[in-house]
Amino acid sequence: MSLETDRVETVSENGRREIKSFVLRGGRLAGSQKEALELYADRYVIPFSPGHMDFTSIFQNDHPVIMEIGFGMGTSTERIAIAMPQYDFIGMEVFLNGFARLLHSVGTKQIGNLRLMRFDAVEVLRNMVPDGSISGFHIFFPDPWQKKRQWKRRLIQEPFAQLLASRLCPGGYIYCVTDWEEYALQMVEVFSRISVLHNPYGGFAPPCPWRPTTEFEKKGLRQNHVIREIRVERNS
Repeated sequence: MSLETDRVETVSENGRREIKSFVLRGGRLAGSQKEALELYADRYVIPFSPGHMDFTSIFQNDHPVIMEIGFGMGTSTERIAIAMPQYDFIGMEVFLNGFARLLHSVGTKQIGNLRLMRFDAVEVLRNMVPDGSISGFHIFFPDPWQKKRQWKRRLIQEPFAQLLASRLCPGGYIYCVTDWEEYALQMVEVFSRISVLHNPYGGFAPPCPWRPTTEFEKKGLRQNHVIREIRVERNS
C-alpha cells in the first residue's frame, strides 16, 4: 500500500474526491516511522474505499468494534487495545507523526485487534460504516478551538453527533474527554438534543478507570485544567 505522507484525502459534498492538505505536526518522520509505513501498512491500515467495511473480515472475528477519532500520538489507544482484547479497535488520525508512531508500535507488537485509518472521520462514517454497527466511539481531547469565532470548527456539533448516534448499535456509547470546561458543557448540551441518546449521569461522567492518563492530559492538569468526561449511550 502506498500512503501519501503530506496529504490526506477527503470526499467533497458532491461525491467527487478531492485532496485536503494538513500541516503536519512534529516535522520529519523518524526512521522507524518511515519503516512502519513500508512494513505494516498493508496489514494494519484500512484505506478509504466507498462501501461498508466488513469488520468480521478485517479482524477475523465478531468482537464488538470501538472507533477512536483523533488518537494523537496513540499512546492511550495502544494501551486500551492491549488491555481489552475482547474488543476490536479502529483508530483514525490525520496527522502523520502520530499515525506512523502508532503504526510502528502496532506492527512491532503485532496488536491484532487494532487497525488504523488516515482519513477524514466524517467521510469514513458516512461512506464506510454501516448504521448500528459500532459499539463505542472514543474522542479524547479534541481541539477545543478556544476563541468564540472558532467554535464552529469544533468536532462535537449536532450534525456530527447525529452521525455518530446513527452508527451506534443499541446500548453503544460515545465517550468524550476534554480539559476545556466550556467545550465540555457544549458537548453535554449537544448530546442532550439527540433523541436516540441518553446520558445516564445527567451531566459529566466519573472517570473511567481503564482510560490511561496521556501526556497531553498531564500538561492540562499542570495548568490547573479540570478534566471533564462525557459518556452518552444509544437507547436500547
